[in-house]
Amino acid sequence: MIGIDLFSGAGGLSVGAGLAGIDVQVAIESDIYASETFKHNHKDTTVICDDIRKVKAVNIINPNNNPVVVFGGPPCQGFSTSNQKTRTSENPNNWLYEEFVRVVKLVKPDWIVFENVRGILETEGGSFVERLMADFKKIGYTSSYFVLNSADYGVPQKRNRFFLIANRDGIVVSKPKATVSKHITVKQAISDLPDLENGASHDSLPYKQGSASVYAKSLRGAGKETSNHLVTRNADHIIERFGHVPQGGNWEDIPIHLMDNYKDRTRCHTGIYHRLRYDTPSVVIGNYRKNMLIHPLADRGLSVREAARLQSFPDWFEFKGSIGFQQQQVGNAVPPLLAQAVFKKIMDEY
Repeated sequence: MIGIDLFSGAGGLSVGAGLAGIDVQVAIESDIYASETFKHNHKDTTVICDDIRKVKAVNIINPNNNPVVVFGGPPCQGFSTSNQKTRTSENPNNWLYEEFVRVVKLVKPDWIVFENVRGILETEGGSFVERLMADFKKIGYTSSYFVLNSADYGVPQKRNRFFLIANRDGIVVSKPKATVSKHITVKQAISDLPDLENGASHDSLPYKQGSASVYAKSLRGAGKETSNHLVTRNADHIIERFGHVPQGGNWEDIPIHLMDNYKDRTRCHTGIYHRLRYDTPSVVIGNYRKNMLIHPLADRGLSVREAARLQSFPDWFEFKGSIGFQQQQVGNAVPPLLAQAVFKKIMDEY
């Protein structure tokens, strides 16, 4: 099967597609840093770094007439449940899905995989999903959709994502079965990674000596070290706050006098200053720098590599750009193991 990745970001969906046996030939991404990361890790894929609205042709090599899948997740900020202000049809980002449909018309693939946040089902009463399915039906596709929790598919993170799968031959795809019977914990995911300090900036470091979990070993491969050990340098008063938060706790555990720069601290989201628990999957790895997500044991934020592990990126995958861009790329990505389960379901159908 041949893949075309739209709104590809750093390439989480493409990593999952590759793990399922799909040859991803083209990716389209407007962000220069995410494109750089994609190119570095998918050297056989043609990466078009441009606004998708300017892309008028998508060329693939398919002499054997293999089935083609177009997949991707248009920008999801407008659909997010945490974004109540612009969660309407007036948000221009909410209409980029029309570009997805346009490229589908252009390519006429056998399969479509459309990914987004769960909030897309709630935006304006679900009208976006209804419109999307209607648009695909007009051009000959049969659609089904479901919400998947990434922890059920071997990702050490509780993260719900919306997937719509459409097929040109009338095949209706059911929800993929969970691939694990027991969720992977944060400890299993990151405990073999090197100890780091606040503001760490190491390109490459060896793994810790000692045993690693089956999950960690599966991402490590044969290498002796890994990259992207970058940690935001937080001010001393932020580190002091971290010290008051136990595993599973959040801003509510921080003494009031240390939070006096907040106009109304009670309006903080429960995910602010959350310290990860070692014995459960992680909370959502989104904008983990802005949310001040805290390492389970150390009084610091997560490194890029730790966040990537919690997203199920293999250790050979290297993120490019400055620390802020790397953090954004990791947080925006679809967990590769979740994507693999979805693509494997498609591969099994044909």
